[in-house]
Amino acid sequence: MLSMTGYGKGEYAENGLELTCEIKTVNNRYLDVSIKAPRVFAAYEEIVRATVRKKLSRGHADVFVSVKDKRERPMAFAVDENLATSYVEAAKRLKTAFPDLPDDVTLTSVLRYPEVLKQEDAQSLDEELTKALDTALNIALDKLNEMRAVEGKKLKDDMLARMKTIEGLVDEISTRAPLVAKEHREKLETRIREYLAEVQPDEGRLLTEAAIFADKSNIDEELTRLRSHIEQFRSISEEGVVGRKLDFLVQEFNREANTTCSKSNDVTITRAGLALKNEIEKIREQVQNLE
Repeated sequence: MLSMTGYGKGEYAENGLELTCEIKTVNNRYLDVSIKAPRVFAAYEEIVRATVRKKLSRGHADVFVSVKDKRERPMAFAVDENLATSYVEAAKRLKTAFPDLPDDVTLTSVLRYPEVLKQEDAQSLDEELTKALDTALNIALDKLNEMRAVEGKKLKDDMLARMKTIEGLVDEISTRAPLVAKEHREKLETRIREYLAEVQPDEGRLLTEAAIFADKSNIDEELTRLRSHIEQFRSISEEGVVGRKLDFLVQEFNREANTTCSKSNDVTITRAGLALKNEIEKIREQVQNLE
């Protein structure tokens, strides 16, 4: 069981190249990956996302990449020939317009014009740089998943403890439920005697009314399904990626708890049912944090 919340950091430092990759994840219904990295990695972002998808299936992940390249690399320059041509053509037109002005346009002077000669970015995406990113990224993902596993274990322990509480409430309701119809019949008979004084109530009619009430308030099916859900919850909790399954199961828990409360017609059962719904809601909040 893994939490969707976590943090991991990976580092690479060799031959003057230092690269750090940090990953922070939070809850999200689907997997969403956001990457903040130097421009040199722009063409590599989809590969980063593919690597993240191999180890995450849900959540919002922020990936931060920083790099210090201290390797000795040859200086490189680029010439904007189109811009240089524009400068030269403009100089020729000015020469025609002002023939008396001395002509000092030379190759050296053209190179000095703004933006004609540019120093290329010394940092380009080479094999060592991609290796550094892959190494740091996978280290960060592994550490992230270690933290998510620890958080997932805490969530699992908390939810299973609450599931035990839910099981106790279901037992309490199960013990109380058979007595509700019997008590209703006794109350009904007592009220009839009070209203009709010495008149003997119709036993057949009493039994019919009691049977109708018992049928309307019967929650045996709901209790059976709740017990089944409890066992399913415990079984699913032993799996790895369980968020979606448990989210659906908690909805089923809620449905049965709501039906139990609406059909109970008994203060004790209603009180236990509300406590049951409260525990289910707390579990639902925890499930939202699971991958």
